[in-house]
Amino acid sequence: MRNRPCIPRACSAFTAAVILSGATTHAAIAQQYPDKAIRVVVPFAAAGSTDILIRTVGQKMAEVLGQSLVIDNRGGAGGAIGAELAAHALPDGYTIMATTSGVVVVNPSLYKKLNYDPIKDFAPVSIIASLPNMLVVHPNAPVKNVQELIALARAKPGQLTYASGGNGTSNHLAGELMRYLTKIELTHVPYKGGGPAVLAVLSGEVTLLFATMPSAMPQVSSGRLKALAVTSRTRASAAPSLPTMIEAGVKDFDVSIWIGLMAPRGTPPKAIALLNKSVVAALQSPEVAARLRAEGYEPIGGTPQEMAASIVTESATWAQVIKGAGIRAD
Repeated sequence: MRNRPCIPRACSAFTAAVILSGATTHAAIAQQYPDKAIRVVVPFAAAGSTDILIRTVGQKMAEVLGQSLVIDNRGGAGGAIGAELAAHALPDGYTIMATTSGVVVVNPSLYKKLNYDPIKDFAPVSIIASLPNMLVVHPNAPVKNVQELIALARAKPGQLTYASGGNGTSNHLAGELMRYLTKIELTHVPYKGGGPAVLAVLSGEVTLLFATMPSAMPQVSSGRLKALAVTSRTRASAAPSLPTMIEAGVKDFDVSIWIGLMAPRGTPPKAIALLNKSVVAALQSPEVAARLRAEGYEPIGGTPQEMAASIVTESATWAQVIKGAGIRAD
């Protein structure tokens, strides 16, 4: 059977019908979002602070969304590998990233080249929680507070060592900020992760560590580590008797990281709004909030706009600190 030529008016009607059908289908998809599981790229290894947080909050988020969250751990290069993957994912709302402020605020100043742009490639969803670090030393260390530690460092320039989970991590940046603000000489000893860094202090291999709260709390509670201060501007709920670094006499010291959700740029606004709603609802759960605080997290929540503003402000602050301290990760 031969194909009949298309009559202009009939073709126009047919084309309009196809376009209308496509638009209707797209609208239907948007209305029923999400209709399948959502992948959450975590740019760090399993059992880390970001992974623990998103698994805790994700259970309640899934209830609001009506779909499960599938965690995809893609660690490496200070979070850059996972961030690159998430940045170039299809912006349909079914791939999002659980990130730390370090990945989107610090990395651009640490690395000469990144295969993602925190501003151009991502759409903020919400900051979930903040996470201060805790300055810890071995119980046998001859110091009782931060000022005694600073005095010891000045008496033994370059002899005191501090561990980190690697270049560019929050433990590394906190150590460099202390060195920068107090004008003391400390020797950086990087390890392959926060766990080995904690073990290094436990064994007496290094002098001190700005450990993440979830990794430090069990060791401090058992007496295997001595805590001197927390790095946030306000005291931590999980350790209210512990002073902040500012209270301990180190002016302007604030190295709280935050953990939040972002989506590839171009993700539908309706999907962003629903994801944000699920985060806020999860944090309003007394059970979830209490569990997070007990582990050292401080629940935040908030809007995409507030997250975007934090990224811009903190990027400028850390760029100045990193340049002043001469820190490079590559």
